Amino acid sequence: MVHIGYTMMTEQAGPRDLVDHVVGAERAGFDFSVISDHYFPWLETQGHAPYAWSVLGAAAQATTRIPLMTYVTCPTFRYHPAVVAQKAATMQLLSGGRFRLGLGSGENLNEHVIGAGWPAAPVRLEMLEEAVEIVRALFEGGPVSHHGTHFDVDNARLWDLPEEPPPIGIAASGPRSCEIAGRYGDLLVAVEPDRGLVESFAAHGGSGKPCTGQLALCYDTDRDAALARAHDQFRWSAGGWEVNAELPGPAGFAAATQHTRPEDLTDAIPCGDDVDAVVEAVRAYSDAGFTEVALVQIGGDRQEPFLDWAEAKLLPALREL
Repeated sequence: MVHIGYTMMTEQAGPRDLVDHVVGAERAGFDFSVISDHYFPWLETQGHAPYAWSVLGAAAQATTRIPLMTYVTCPTFRYHPAVVAQKAATMQLLSGGRFRLGLGSGENLNEHVIGAGWPAAPVRLEMLEEAVEIVRALFEGGPVSHHGTHFDVDNARLWDLPEEPPPIGIAASGPRSCEIAGRYGDLLVAVEPDRGLVESFAAHGGSGKPCTGQLALCYDTDRDAALARAHDQFRWSAGGWEVNAELPGPAGFAAATQHTRPEDLTDAIPCGDDVDAVVEAVRAYSDAGFTEVALVQIGGDRQEPFLDWAEAKLLPALREL
């Protein structure tokens, strides 16, 4: 059975609402939750970007059962990896062992704010690999000093460390990132139902480990309204990650998608209240070898109706996968 998750999308809701939403997701019966970690929304119409780690701390106290996970944090620009390790260890303690640390190489959209430039993808992946090594070393509990190609750590130690460190998920979209995920990750993170990613992850050491995907949908009883909202707030997703990792701000995404039509999104984003359409989209992940799928309901002010529908109709149908 595929585990079904709920996404707290920081780009489309404020911090208090995000906590309320994950409480509702726990009540509705979702198996796990994830949160994006953004400094900017993709498009101005989304309108939000609170600090994900503060939201996570509040969510850990407001919920009792549902697992929490970053989807994903970049440990190489805005955050030094030693600080990410401290944050993750604290979250594991606050949540009573319900936290997983999802890591990725980041997007210029969020990381440009520190003014360090945006290197080419191979360099970003080198940085991610070195950062994960630092995080894992700190999770072991002793003092860590590191002088590497991209990062320095001077006699760091985590003083509040859980008995079991949080599992590390690593986002992958190609062969090199799959290699890093297989070598260093406890699970794979991806945003498309690509069997090749799962197989490459397994070939590099990830065999038998969880694989977590993500699916955007736009629930509404009015399909036309759902499609219009998806186009207004989520058309950025049509660009693909090779483009989405590079653009520096919402204006760039608006310009890049100015010719994207609502009908261009229908194959990728189920819109309306057709349960079967969502089931088939999740099935694509299951057939590709994914063991978990986190759903994203588009529209920060449309979470409560979605959660009610998910509890009554969608989750029971997905349990049959």
